Amino acid sequence: MAEDTQEQKPRIKPIIEAADSLSLGISMVVAVLMGVGIGYLLRRWTDIGWLFWVGVGIGIAAALLNIYKAYSKQYKEFEELAKQPRYAIKKQLDDKEDDEEDYGEKSY
Repeated sequence: MAEDTQEQKPRIKPIIEAADSLSLGISMVVAVLMGVGIGYLLRRWTDIGWLFWVGVGIGIAAALLNIYKAYSKQYKEFEELAKQPRYAIKKQLDDKEDDEEDYGEKSY
């Protein structure tokens, strides 16, 4: 049984990561559809036509909020990754540029 759980972990992790990325698109569509539904219900209950667009606006705002949350999460993960010395490429490139001297144009 211990071998089965070790073999399943690498298989399941990419699926979970893909579902997490896919969930952003799904959550955007669901947020807009819920906003349209809220707007439709408000218009139907009150007979005020512009309340439909209020609901659509709420749905779009919720979708934008989902995008912002996903961006913040990814940026936080990027910052953590950038702190690792293994991925400190910018520092390595800056060090190489300091070591190389520029002699201007080369004449052959």
